[in-house]
Order: sequence, then C-alpha cells, then structure tokens
Amino acid sequence: MKPPTTDGALGMRESAGTALVADRGLLGRTSTAERVAAVLRTRISEGFFEPGERLSEQEIVDALAVSRNTLREAFRLLTHERLLQHEMNRGVFVRRLAVEDVVDLYRVRKLIECAAIRSLTGAVALDRVALAVAEGDRAARRDRWQDLGTANIHFHQAIAALGESPRIDELLKGVFAELRLVFHEMADPRRFHERYLTRNHEILELLRAGDYHAAEARLSDYLDDAERQLVGAYEAKRVAGDPGTSARR
Repeated sequence: MKPPTTDGALGMRESAGTALVADRGLLGRTSTAERVAAVLRTRISEGFFEPGERLSEQEIVDALAVSRNTLREAFRLLTHERLLQHEMNRGVFVRRLAVEDVVDLYRVRKLIECAAIRSLTGAVALDRVALAVAEGDRAARRDRWQDLGTANIHFHQAIAALGESPRIDELLKGVFAELRLVFHEMADPRRFHERYLTRNHEILELLRAGDYHAAEARLSDYLDDAERQLVGAYEAKRVAGDPGTSARR
C-alpha cells in the first residue's frame, strides 16, 4: 500500500494498518469474507484507498486478524463489484474507472435517486438527509474537502433511502464506492465538492417544504452538472496522455 498522502488541509492519511485495526470490531466473532469485503468497500467509499493502489495482503490480514483465504475471497467479491482488479503476478489493485463507467454510474444514480424523490407523498422523515448536510457543513468549515466528498455521498445515500428499499440501499453501496474512485480524478477536491454543498441545502429545504417536484428537478440538474464536470476531467486527462482514464480496464 502507498505511504500516507495529503489532501489540502486534510493532513497525513492514517496508515492502512492503524485504520483497519479500528475496523476489526466490525467483523464480529466470525470473520466471513462478506464482512471483510464490507469493511474494505466502506474504506473505498470513504476515499481511504486510491485508484491504482496495490493492496497488501499481509497488512490487511494482520490489521483485521483474518486468514488469507478469507481475505482473498473478499477480494474476489470486490473484484466482481468492479472495485478491485487482479493482475497476474502483480497482485490486487484498486480499480481505475474509465469515462464510460462515469456515464453509467450517473445513469444508475439518476434512475434511482430521482425516482426516490418522485415516489414521496405527504410528510416524510428527513433526519438522515439533514444529518448528511450538517456533516458537509462541518467538513467545509474545517477545510476537509475529502471529508466533504464523503458527506456528499452520505447525502445521496440518504436521498435514495427515501425510497425505502433495502435492496436499492444495498445496491448503492457498491455504486457509491465506485463513485469515490471517480472523485479521485478531480485535481481540486474543494472546487468540485464545495459547490454541491449549497445544492444539498437547497434540495433539503425543498423536501422540507414538501415541494417534491422541484426537489426532483433540482436533483436531476445537479447530477447532470456533476456528470459533465467529471467527464470533462476525464477528457482533460485523456488529452494530457493519462491512459488510465481513456478506456475500461
């Protein structure tokens, strides 16, 4: 794994070993591959692992106190989810997504998130949405732009959860983990994430007012703009000669 990196005012990234040791308690008494995969998926969605990063079996085995067989099965699960990729004689790496992946991710998000708002009638509980907005505000005040990206993901997870479908919630865990890998392509995380915090506030207020039609329209425009911005970043890297953004791997 890579040594600690910096992200603006975020400071030094905690070591993989230290971070994953803290996750050991999430595994319970039986460290199944599914639980290990869930821990790693969460860490990917939080931006802890970067695209192209090689994952050290030994470091993760030691940190989570699991067997190599269990970890390898977790790797296989996450490879199936398109979060990791195995390279012969080199190891397991966090996948770098291509521009086609970005377009498809946003197609899925628009179908699910906009439909969740469209399905609303009457008064709804918005506590989870409000908590995600407040989380974003705290991150912005502290200039923690990577954390703001995580808060934005939590906001959209909360929007999708308004549809009250456990299956959709489970599906979107992988979608948002992939999305975090896309966010890494943005050279300036503040410039990308900060503008959408204001829109999160606007959507929350429309939901509170019960104006679900306007909230859906605002969300649709929001997702269209984010997709265009990310596709533009990929195109700029492709023109600059970065092969990792030009085609599927």
